Amino acid sequence: MTTESSFVQPVVPRFDRHYDHWVMLMENFLWSKEYWGLIENGVHAAAEGIILTYAQRKHIEDQTLKDLKAKNYLFQALDRSILETILNKDTTKNIWDSMKQKFKGMTRVKRALLQALRKDFEILHMKAGESVNEYFARTLTITNKMKANGENKGDTAIVEKILRSLT
Repeated sequence: MTTESSFVQPVVPRFDRHYDHWVMLMENFLWSKEYWGLIENGVHAAAEGIILTYAQRKHIEDQTLKDLKAKNYLFQALDRSILETILNKDTTKNIWDSMKQKFKGMTRVKRALLQALRKDFEILHMKAGESVNEYFARTLTITNKMKANGENKGDTAIVEKILRSLT
């Protein structure tokens, strides 16, 4: 019996401009590849003029290689138009931080969005001719957007809202 060795390319989560979702997928992916430490800590280079031992040099080379591999995964996840807008592409950490700065959104913008979503949730009611499933889906869409922006209404509040506003 022969075993076939096949190389399976890992599926890198593509960035589809839904930053919070992509970050969750990409963070999990990088953890599974044991590269997340590079995002958190970056690669430490030796200070100029310091003589390193063989073990220290080897460690820096290994970290640099791991960083190149992790950076390759990020390059696969991002399309060219986004890569061209990120100025500091020298390390994985710099790419990650640039993405975070560019797409995470400012606190004020999030607060304004949450205010609008809260208003939508409060005035939400079932429309004439709308099915219960359609209304339920519309309600969940608003509450999921609220959750994605840091506010969780909780199942009880959602169910109470739906029951109060059914026609």
